[in-house]
Amino acid sequence: MGEVLKIRVDGEEVAAEPGQTVAGVLLGMGRRSWRTTRGGGRPRGVFCGIGVCFDCLVVVNGVPDVRACRRRVADGDDVRVQHGAELPS
Repeated sequence: MGEVLKIRVDGEEVAAEPGQTVAGVLLGMGRRSWRTTRGGGRPRGVFCGIGVCFDCLVVVNGVPDVRACRRRVADGDDVRVQHGAELPS
């Protein structure tokens, strides 16, 4: 077994592997959706898996609109569900 990274997902500590995407971690946790739409609050998760669409958006380290399928995790990352359109603070 290689190096293990520790990240937080909605406040829960989760183990991840180097090179793993945020979407990979979330799918590995059994999550199928982690964003809601701006108009209607409908659930969204991975759709294309290659960064073309924007269905898999999450907030990483306080930055909204991060594509979970493209962002590789780093030790200490704080990931949370995104609700609709969020503006950076």
